[in-house]
Amino acid sequence: MKREYIIEPCTATSFFVKKGGNVIVEDMNGGQVADFFAEAAENGDEFLSTGVTIDVNRSIKLKKGDVIYSDRYRPMFTLVADDVGAHDILHPSCRREMYDFFYNDGAGHPTCLDNIDHAMKKRHPEIRPVNLFMNTEIAADGSVKVLAPKSLPGDRVVLRAEMDAFVGISACSVHESACNDGECSSIKVYVED
Repeated sequence: MKREYIIEPCTATSFFVKKGGNVIVEDMNGGQVADFFAEAAENGDEFLSTGVTIDVNRSIKLKKGDVIYSDRYRPMFTLVADDVGAHDILHPSCRREMYDFFYNDGAGHPTCLDNIDHAMKKRHPEIRPVNLFMNTEIAADGSVKVLAPKSLPGDRVVLRAEMDAFVGISACSVHESACNDGECSSIKVYVED
């Protein structure tokens, strides 16, 4: 069975995917980040952990063949195809406090944290997602810079579920920086299970 979702700019969606199923995330217009978060379907207290993913993969970069892990060190997803090769696993989802801190415009601003929470019908204090298509540069001195995404229209990643999972994905809401190349657009998702 194949399901399709269009995530409009500055919104999110959620869905279940079965173990062995594929989640295909497409940057429809190019230059748009998608925050990808998941919980174990059997236990919402087990969730995607970028910290554990960095620990197990021994890398702050994701590449084809890498596994994304839960906070309990169990495989959640494998990156089986990747048109772009630049994704971020360092930054948390944007939220009101971030917009206030950096841009002084948090009041009423759509955020990935709120959008994913709304889609998943939950309240998370913080989400540390895989920021698909986000282009983060780490300099030799450890400084971090967010650049415009490298993704072009139609570029995709394919993630194979390694467990039954409840997924939340947002089309990132940041238009104030290079994160989404200055303009928020839509993300398309296909679920094959």
